[in-house]
Amino acid sequence: MIQRFVDRESELDFLEKSYFKNTAQFIILYGRRRIGKTELIKKFIENKKAVYILCTRDSLQENVNEVKRKICELTGKEYFLKLDTNSFFDLFKYLVDEIRDEKVIVVLDEFPYLIELQRGIVSTFQKIWDELLKGRRIFLLLCGSSIGMMETEVLGYKSPLYGRRTGEWNVEPFNFKNIRNMFKKFPIEEVAKIYFIFGGTPFYLAQIDSSLTVEQNVKKKILTKGEILYSEPKFLLKEEFREPKTYMLILKYLSLGYNTQGELSSATGIEKGNLSKYLSVLEETRLINFVLPLGQRKRGIYLISDPFFNFWFRFVYPNLTDLEIGLVDEVFSKINSQINSYYGLMFEQLVFELVKNKAVPIDVPYNETRKWWYKDKEIDVIALNGKTNKIIFIECKWQDDVDAEKILEELKEKATYVKWNKGGREEYFAIFAKSFRKKVREPNLKLFDLRSLETSLGKSFRSHS
Repeated sequence: MIQRFVDRESELDFLEKSYFKNTAQFIILYGRRRIGKTELIKKFIENKKAVYILCTRDSLQENVNEVKRKICELTGKEYFLKLDTNSFFDLFKYLVDEIRDEKVIVVLDEFPYLIELQRGIVSTFQKIWDELLKGRRIFLLLCGSSIGMMETEVLGYKSPLYGRRTGEWNVEPFNFKNIRNMFKKFPIEEVAKIYFIFGGTPFYLAQIDSSLTVEQNVKKKILTKGEILYSEPKFLLKEEFREPKTYMLILKYLSLGYNTQGELSSATGIEKGNLSKYLSVLEETRLINFVLPLGQRKRGIYLISDPFFNFWFRFVYPNLTDLEIGLVDEVFSKINSQINSYYGLMFEQLVFELVKNKAVPIDVPYNETRKWWYKDKEIDVIALNGKTNKIIFIECKWQDDVDAEKILEELKEKATYVKWNKGGREEYFAIFAKSFRKKVREPNLKLFDLRSLETSLGKSFRSHS
């Protein structure tokens, strides 16, 4: 397994800079489950005076008792254990009396569990901040995995806490550059496959055995009953939603290419009005995203944004019956016959992210990254600049020995159907592939094979080191 904490420099820098301010700090940290929030917090509070409290769904009284116990450990004052109160306000009042002007970090992890137990807890923490903490040197950090609840109940305009935070950070999955840095011993093609299958979630990446090939890791870590990734999506959906089976059904068909609301409704049997509610919730949790083609205000599609969920629902979920009785090799053989088309789709997603994050040197300034399709024609990625009227059409091929001249000709033909600033735009082209038959030198064309992609990422690493 890889090391547990890696590549969170930006997040740590944000927390450290907030910590060294002389005023009270009220920080909101949130992000999907398994994204590494708790490891980040533990790294941040190392060698600092801090109290870390993991909230639970047990009961409000159990959470109060845990706060008493943790404050007792922090202050060394045993009377906290005997306090006859179930009030968070009272506990913080006693804490403030004990620490006076000392700098102390107080972390409440999985804060949404408290909200579930008592909706008024947010108003209680408004009062705690306003009356007890904001004039002190305390560092209050509320953390949560329920993105929807954190964005509405804690950060939202109608929240009692609105306007009181001094900082916030949405902890995102690792990007491809981070993953490349974690698996330096792997060839770039294998690193791409790791991204296509395991995605950027640190917990999933931590399960990878670096002494095995990617294929061996899939068989051992994902397809083998009893391994944590074998049933991870089922576990997370049960944890997150009241109707996990419905969400599993939707994700299954999304992974199989039923991407419009109409297609999903027909495939799942869920009426469109109800389906839109489920899709909105999946968008809130960052498991899917809605993509509109350039130049359109409707007719968008839904895509699973997390590669591991995409892989699991496409290849593991439909084969659980066989996997339950140990037919790992048989299932892997089935997966292997379809995996290249899956890699092709995920390569498009990877290139889109790299272009969007300006992680590859296209050398033409752009400020927007989109997809485009019309009838039977599709362009994988489009980057554009509305001010300069420059547009870059990008094609992705997860293939070796690609004929760049042929692809360029086809790409130019498809570009004629894109209406954006037609007649007044400056056109550029880029092709991404595993390898090319020969290098084509043509004005306004950039070619990226895996080797040049690795060079670009390496330069990016060195520039950030």
